[in-house]
Amino acid sequence: MREIQFREALREAMNEEMRKDDRIFLMGEEVAEYNGAYKVSQGMLDEFGAKRVIDTPISELGFAGIGVGAAMNGLRPIIEFMTFNFSLVAIDQVINAAAKMMSMSGGQFPVPIVFRGPTGNAGMLSSQHSQCFESWYANCPGLKVVVPSNPYDAKGLLKSSILDPDPVIFMESELMYGDKMEVPEEEYYIPIGVADIKREGTDVTLVTFGKMLKVVMAAAAELEKEGISAEVIDLRTVRPIDYDCVISSVKKTNRMVFVEESWPLGSIATEVSFKVQKDAFDYLDAPILRVMGGDVPLPYAPTLIQEYLPNPERVIRAVKEVMYVSK
Repeated sequence: MREIQFREALREAMNEEMRKDDRIFLMGEEVAEYNGAYKVSQGMLDEFGAKRVIDTPISELGFAGIGVGAAMNGLRPIIEFMTFNFSLVAIDQVINAAAKMMSMSGGQFPVPIVFRGPTGNAGMLSSQHSQCFESWYANCPGLKVVVPSNPYDAKGLLKSSILDPDPVIFMESELMYGDKMEVPEEEYYIPIGVADIKREGTDVTLVTFGKMLKVVMAAAAELEKEGISAEVIDLRTVRPIDYDCVISSVKKTNRMVFVEESWPLGSIATEVSFKVQKDAFDYLDAPILRVMGGDVPLPYAPTLIQEYLPNPERVIRAVKEVMYVSK
């Protein structure tokens, strides 16, 4: 099995599906001639041509709308946002058109479209280019929201997203595009809505998604040295959420800590915590804790970014708190 980068896994997913179905096309800023802002689409213009790998003006509302219209008429667009921060310009098309069209048309117009691109912090990009929108889009019925944490999952989940009959928000990270992992050469798919237990444990359940998985896995490794066994769950998709996987784990460990990069209010962590206390309250031996990003716009200074973001040390402190272990 070969080792490839996250960006290469995404490219393979798109290439494989586009070779099988000429209705699939990629559209966005710099995806063609420049090979993608993060080189995800490198070489795709040469293989598929300018009618299927399409450079757009800097007009997210415009090309998102074109994508929705194309999907309503039988095509299967992949719309790349250079960052989901820029998707705010196009959010009317995503929320009021793509997400609602199937319902408003009485099932006559499915919208099989993928909106993909990076989300969250990517270094010193400051407040307007570092926001997490997972919970925003997950709040909207009619959308599916996928947030992979590694190259293997990214490829399998993107292939499933491209084939899905509903609009899919596929959220990546600039900080993960260079991550490497063994990925099979043979074709595979990962179903949307199924979480993955990345590490089995008995003392506490750690739940996360996206690039925060690295933080959680690092914390779990340190906790193991202190004799604390942490089970790590990667949600992989945040709409739909695999509640059963989380609740089954909590029934075993009796404690839960949720780690998420986003702001605290209205977060995925808040939703999952509600569901666990509702359906597994009698199994909890401690209150559920969240390790979140700061409740402020993300600053520019590296020292303040470090203070803002979840890190292994904060996760370890939270775990010890729910286990009533002295810090």
